[in-house]
Amino acid sequence: MAHSDGYSELFYLAPMAYGITRAMSKFLDVPRRNPLLEKVLRFIWVPAVVLLGIVLLFEIKSPLVGDFYWLFALLTILGTLVALRHYRPARTLLFATAPFVLYKLVEMVLEDGSGEMPKRFDAFMDSTQGFVMIWVITFMFISRSQKKQLEKEELLREEEAKAKRLIEAQNMQLEHLVAERTVALTNQAQELQATLTELRTTQAQLVQSEKMASLGELTAGIAHEIQNPLNFVNNFADVSAELLTELEEEQAKPDRDLELEAELLADLKQNLIKISQHGGRAASIVRGMLEHSRTSSGERTATNLNALADEYLRLAYHGLRAKDKTFNATLNPDFDPSLPPVAVISQDLGRVLLNLLNNAFYAVRQRQQTGEAGYAPTVSISTRNLGKEVEIRVRDNGAGIPAAVRAKIFQPFFTTKPTGEGTGLGLSLSYDIITQGHGGTLVVESEEGKGTEFVISFPINQVG
Repeated sequence: MAHSDGYSELFYLAPMAYGITRAMSKFLDVPRRNPLLEKVLRFIWVPAVVLLGIVLLFEIKSPLVGDFYWLFALLTILGTLVALRHYRPARTLLFATAPFVLYKLVEMVLEDGSGEMPKRFDAFMDSTQGFVMIWVITFMFISRSQKKQLEKEELLREEEAKAKRLIEAQNMQLEHLVAERTVALTNQAQELQATLTELRTTQAQLVQSEKMASLGELTAGIAHEIQNPLNFVNNFADVSAELLTELEEEQAKPDRDLELEAELLADLKQNLIKISQHGGRAASIVRGMLEHSRTSSGERTATNLNALADEYLRLAYHGLRAKDKTFNATLNPDFDPSLPPVAVISQDLGRVLLNLLNNAFYAVRQRQQTGEAGYAPTVSISTRNLGKEVEIRVRDNGAGIPAAVRAKIFQPFFTTKPTGEGTGLGLSLSYDIITQGHGGTLVVESEEGKGTEFVISFPINQVG
C-alpha cells in the first residue's frame, strides 16, 4: 500500500469503516441480535477522530497511522462476527473476513519504517491479496445466499404459525360451541354422579354392617374357643409350679434321688411343651380373628385350606353356642390330606366360609326348634383336590331351601331371616369373592326336608 503523510488516509478510512459496519449491521440485523454491539459499531469513526487529533497535536508523521486504524476497524468487525457466530450468515462472513485480517497483520509486519513493502515480498503479497479478495467476495455471496434461505425459512415458519393460530382459533370456537351444547348433559351427568356416589356410600355402609355382624358372631365363637387352650395353659402352669417345688425339695435333701429328679425334669419339659402348644393355639385363634376383621389387601398367600376350614367350623359352632347354651350339633369335618397349600386371599375366603357355616348352623337350629322327633343337627365341611380344581363343600341337614327362594339367595339384600337378624348381603358378598376374587364358582344344592349344600370350586392354576 502506498502511503502519504499517514493521517490523510483517515479521511477516507473512517467513512469506509463506518459504511462497512452500517451495511454489516443491517445485513446481520445487529440491533435486534445484540443491541450493545450496535452501539459500539455506530461509533467506529470516533477512534479515527481521536487518532487524527493526536497526530495533529503532536505532529506525528508516521505513514502507519492509517494502517493501525484500519486494523482496529477490521478487528472490531471480526469481534462482531465472533459475537454473532450462532447466526449462520455471520459465521460465513467470519470465515470470509479472518484471512483478510490475517493478511493485513502480515502486511503490517513486513512493511518497513516508511510504510513501504520490501520488493522481495511484493509479488507474494500481491498474489495473496488477490486470493484474499476473491475469498472475501465468494463467501460474501455465500452469506447473502444463506440469509435469503433463512429469510425464506423464517417466512415459511411465520406462515405456519399464522395457519396454526388460525386453526387454534377455529378449534377454540368449535370447543366453545361444543361446550355450550354439552352444558345440559354435563349437569345431568353431575346429578347422576351424585346419585351414584350416594348409592355407593350406602352400599359401603351396608357391606361394613355385614362384616361387623359376621365379626360379632366370630368374636362370640372365639371367646368360647379360646377358653379351652387357656384352661390347659393355666392347668399345666400350676402342675409345673408343683413339679418345680418338688424338684427343689428333692435337690435340698442330702441323699438326692437322681432318677426322681430326672423324671420331674422330664414331666416339667413335657408340661412346657403342652403350654407352648396351647399358647400357640390361642395365638392362632386371635390371629384368625384379626385377619377376619382387617380390610383385605387383595394379595394371595399360600394357605392350608384344611386348617382354615377346620378353624372356621369350630368358631362358627361356638359362636352360636355362645348365644344359645342349649344348642348342640354334630360336626363332620372331612379334609383331603393330599390338598397342598393354595394361594388365596385368606381373609376373604374365611369370610365366605364363616358366612356359609353360620347359615348352616342357623338352619339346623331352626329345624331343631320345631321339636321334630329323632332329629340330630349335623353340619359337614369337606375339601377335595380335584387335580386342576379345589372343591369345598358345606352341608347341613336343616329344612332345606324352597326352589323359589334358591333362585334369589345370591341377590343383594335378599334374606329369609327375621328383620334385624340379617342384612341380605352375606351370600351376595360370598358369591362375588369366589367368582370375581378367585375366578371360581359358588352353587347351592338343596332339597326341602333333607338339607342344603353349598359347593365352592376354583381352579388351582389360577390361584397357585
